[in-house]
Amino acid sequence: MRNGKYQEAIQDFQQAIANKKDFVAAYSNRCLAEVEIQDYQSAIADCTQAINLAPHTSTEAYINRGLAYYRQDNYPAAIADYNQAIALKPYNFRAYYNRGIANASIGNYQQAIADYNLALSQIPPGLNFLVADIYNDRGLARLQLQNPQAAMLDFDKAIRLHPLDERAFFNRGCACALQENYTGAVRDFTEATRLAPGDGDAYINRGIALYHLGYEQRAIADLQKAAALFNYQGKKIAYQKTLSLIKFVQKQMSSHINIALIKIKYDSLSFDSSFY
Repeated sequence: MRNGKYQEAIQDFQQAIANKKDFVAAYSNRCLAEVEIQDYQSAIADCTQAINLAPHTSTEAYINRGLAYYRQDNYPAAIADYNQAIALKPYNFRAYYNRGIANASIGNYQQAIADYNLALSQIPPGLNFLVADIYNDRGLARLQLQNPQAAMLDFDKAIRLHPLDERAFFNRGCACALQENYTGAVRDFTEATRLAPGDGDAYINRGIALYHLGYEQRAIADLQKAAALFNYQGKKIAYQKTLSLIKFVQKQMSSHINIALIKIKYDSLSFDSSFY
């Protein structure tokens, strides 16, 4: 499945199951492939079958079914499955990490931070990019709890571990802006645009930070760039919101006003929670 050929993988697992009806790993792995093609009902059915066949050893099946529930926005069911996985294998860092992301999705940020801490304590060495993801998500939870200083420390760690991940730069830019460090925000949003030139949100937020620094024309240029990107990407709501923001800034260029940040980036299990 590592080469992205999920349909072929599903067929291979199907053949394996046909040869051995109680092949627990085949059901669990087919579930994961079905999650990747967004066939969540089939994924849940396969993992449930794996759990029924081996209820006391199906840690992976619980984790994979939890992911399917998470992708359906069924966070309580996802958390319940991660709890089961942890009960079976208390040292599985992925169960803690995924539970943290699910807890953050329902606003349980303190519990999410506790889960991220447990994931960091259990993760084996050598997985720097994944460790960076955990720090990034813990930083986001701290940002939601209005603790930008602690969030900054987490984003700093994420950047050191994975300096090519634009999300950590974007999120640190948001933390800078929340502390009215607009120079730092411009620095980080600039790096985010370099790493992900198609990210309109980075241009919007850099434009807002530039506006607060008094660089109105540069701010307008960034907002126009964001609008062009959103229009090209077919993001109609974001495009219209950005056009309205441009008009608003143009009318207010003679006075400094407080323009809120547009959004922050979530990631790992593909968080992208928009405020549009």
